[in-house]
Amino acid sequence: MGSKKKEIALQVNISTQELWEEMLSSKGLTVVDVYQGWCGPCKPVVSLFQKVRMEVGLDLLHFALAEADCLDVLGKYRGRSEPTFLFYAGGKLVAVVRGANGPLLQKTILDQLEAERRVLAEGRERKVIIDEALSEDEERSSHGKDGGQDADVASSEKTCTLAIIKPDAVGHGKTDEIIVKIQEAGFDIVTSEERTMSEAEMRLFYQHRAGEEAFEKLVHHMCSGPSHLLILARTEDTEDVAAAWRALMGPSDPHVARREQPDSLRAQYGSEAPFNAVHGSRDAEAARRELALLFPGFTFADHVPEASPDLEEGVVPPSPEDVH
Repeated sequence: MGSKKKEIALQVNISTQELWEEMLSSKGLTVVDVYQGWCGPCKPVVSLFQKVRMEVGLDLLHFALAEADCLDVLGKYRGRSEPTFLFYAGGKLVAVVRGANGPLLQKTILDQLEAERRVLAEGRERKVIIDEALSEDEERSSHGKDGGQDADVASSEKTCTLAIIKPDAVGHGKTDEIIVKIQEAGFDIVTSEERTMSEAEMRLFYQHRAGEEAFEKLVHHMCSGPSHLLILARTEDTEDVAAAWRALMGPSDPHVARREQPDSLRAQYGSEAPFNAVHGSRDAEAARRELALLFPGFTFADHVPEASPDLEEGVVPPSPEDVH
C-alpha cells in the first residue's frame, strides 16, 4: 500500500486537457509517460524515476502519466504498443524517447534537466523539437496557425539524415550503447523506432546494388531481425549532418575501421561486412530518398532536388574495399 502511494505521488495522472496544460506549464522539466489503456503505464521505469528524482531533487523535475485515448492532443499516439515518453519544458516538446530504455531515459532526463536549468538561469534559448507522431493540432499551436510555406518550414527546423542500427548490433544488445554515443557526439534524435524490415522494402532500398554479388546477402541480413531506425539532426546544426554521421560511423569495412578510425561505431560494433552495425545516408539527396521510403510521413525543412537512384550506404566516395 505504501509503495502504491509513492507511485501516485511520483507520477501525476493527466486525465483532462486542463490538467495537461497545467502540468506542462510547470516550471522545469516534465516527463510524460504516454500509455494505452489496454496495456497501462510503463511500470518498469517507476523505480528509475524514483531514483532520478531522489538524486536531482523535486524542484524542477516532474513525472506524469497520460492515457492516449483520454486526450485529443495525443491522438496520433493511440494504438502504439511501444511506450512513449515526452519531455516538456516551458510548455514545449524538447525530447522524445520511445521504448522502456532505462539508460537512454536516464541520460535524456539528466541532459534535458541541465539544459532547462541553463535556460532558466542564463536565459539560453530552449531547443524545441517536433515529433512526427504529434497531432496536427499541437504542431499548429506550437508553430503558428498560419498556413503556407513558412509554416511547413517551421515544422522541421533542421537538416536531417537517416541512421539505421542494423540487426547484427540490435541482436547483440548494443542499441542503447550506440544511441548514447550518437547523442554524446552532438546529434539530436528527431524520432526513432525499432522494426523488422520487409524483403520488398530492402530490395527497393538497395536497388542500386541489385547487380552486385553481395546484394542477396545484404537484403537477407537487413530482414533477419529488428533494426533500429533513427532520424538524426545536429544539436548545433552548424555542419552537414549526413557527413557528420558518416564520420561517426567510420569506414564500411569494420576491419578497415578498426585500423583507420578505431573510435568509430563500425570499428567498435561491426564484425565484417555487411555486419557493420550501422547505416547512414550518403548525403542530403540520399537521405531524402531513404527517409521517403522508410518514413513516408516525414517532411524536410530544406528543399533538396530529387535524388539520383544511386543511393550508397556509408562513407563517400566509396573505395574499392568498401562493402556495405
